[in-house]
Amino acid sequence: MKLTGAQIVCESLLLEGVDVVFGIPGGAILPLYQTMSSYPDLKHILTRHEEGASMAADGYARSTGKVGVCMATSGPGATNLVTGIATAQMDSVPMVAITGQVGRAALGKDAFQETDISGITLPITKHSYLVMKPEDIAPAIKEAFYIANTGRPGPVLIDIPKDVFTEETEFIYPETLDLPGYKPVIDGDQFQVEKANKLIAEAERPVILAGHGVIISRAYNELLELAEKAQIPVITTLLGRSSFPDAHILFAGMPGMHGMAYASLAIDEADLVIGLGMRFDDRITGNVDLFAPNAKIIHVDIDPAEIDKNVKTDVPIIGDLARVLRQINKIVKPKTHTKWLKRVEKLKIDHPSLRIRETDKLLPQQVVRDLCEITDGKSIVVTGVGQHQMWAAQHYAAKEPNLFLTSGGLGSMGYEVPAALGAQIGRPDKVVWSVAGDGGFQMTMSELATIVENNLPVKFAIFNNGYLGMVHQWQDIFYGKDYYATSYTGNPDFVKLAEAFGILGIRVTEKGQSLDAIRQAMDHDGPVVVDFVLAKEENVYPMIPAGQSTADLMEEKFDDMEVSKRGYIS
Repeated sequence: MKLTGAQIVCESLLLEGVDVVFGIPGGAILPLYQTMSSYPDLKHILTRHEEGASMAADGYARSTGKVGVCMATSGPGATNLVTGIATAQMDSVPMVAITGQVGRAALGKDAFQETDISGITLPITKHSYLVMKPEDIAPAIKEAFYIANTGRPGPVLIDIPKDVFTEETEFIYPETLDLPGYKPVIDGDQFQVEKANKLIAEAERPVILAGHGVIISRAYNELLELAEKAQIPVITTLLGRSSFPDAHILFAGMPGMHGMAYASLAIDEADLVIGLGMRFDDRITGNVDLFAPNAKIIHVDIDPAEIDKNVKTDVPIIGDLARVLRQINKIVKPKTHTKWLKRVEKLKIDHPSLRIRETDKLLPQQVVRDLCEITDGKSIVVTGVGQHQMWAAQHYAAKEPNLFLTSGGLGSMGYEVPAALGAQIGRPDKVVWSVAGDGGFQMTMSELATIVENNLPVKFAIFNNGYLGMVHQWQDIFYGKDYYATSYTGNPDFVKLAEAFGILGIRVTEKGQSLDAIRQAMDHDGPVVVDFVLAKEENVYPMIPAGQSTADLMEEKFDDMEVSKRGYIS
């Protein structure tokens, strides 16, 4: 059966199980869009900006575990996808981006809206294609989805010239793949697994450091089994939040630059760190020469490039995390670490990182606590980047897996609006809350129109302090309080803005209004914007300055606490 290139794209997407795509049409990709109108099973979400399309596809992918799909036309349409593609690459999110390109005869001639998008995205994709013949479209899509969602997931770009969409060829969708250079290792080497088991058996002060890989491989039960069987405290990275229950007795917080002090100090004292599906990035390790100075390192990751990249590993295991953990759990012996667990609990008491000071002011930490209380820790929380992101990570205690979505590696402000949109489409059964900074929110707030257009009941908690909060905090601590270019004096009235989009807007200015406002938002069956006008110049603590160690740990001082060598203790 002969089909046009555009029809082949649509048929191939359906065969890959795609039910929704995010994008904006334009000249070079218009033949595909005009064809999509004949494919009602491919729901298209018309975003207001291509960055919104790529970040919505990201949020959809993270919330569902499926490949997110976004589309854009050539030139500025394609380049506007770049930040979302880079976000997906840094955080290992499966995505396929399809872009239109100028016609084949115009390639290389600086034609209108011609841009080498496959070249631009070469460093921020797992793979990219420039498809020059319609018969190559189906194989490219088959390969793209496989590459995007296997091994360490990530984005793949497919660039298709306009005339390739319109040319006809026989449609044959490949049944098999032949990618000799791409063979992800799934099962861990048994010899390495046994070496890891030996270290676990010998350890007296072990900790598990659980990352995004736990969520990607859906290894929640396997992680829980290992932790409980060997009685090992579990610390989660930022992207590992909601991979292990906060309420569990073995949960020991989030470490690093703005993690809980007791988590970082536990790693400091550990004699074994078991890194699971994480990459020992600089926000966790600080000064790598001083990270976990007394510990041997077991590192389990599906990406061999991560082994020894940042931290020297004693026992590396390459493989799918869930499968490797099953291998470990089969041979690990039950053990207790009573003395060590008591020590970790003492660290929690001495360094109460989640304590909130008594004040009449509306504090962001308390807003997150209130949100957690009203949602019972069962809503999906999507954050932007900055102070609000850290407060949400610290204080939102998720009761179910995979409820915390954020831009970790790239740290993309503006992620909070379109990613929440994508998460809500992916999980219509869940309430989705976007915890947004007033700065990041304004970067992508045009997607409120997309949310209204698609009747999506996303709830927004805007942390409105009139500052680029995290930059302001750095200026306060490291730059002699030279507050340059961080104050927002032209913020809109967010309630009126919401109303202009046809969204319920609520303003909260006092501490006592927070719980009722969140309840009102939860009871409303449509989207809601809650403008939390917060105490200004509130800093995030604890804090370990970039590139430093726990010796430089900064903690919030309370009136009833005394100073210790490492910070403040009760």
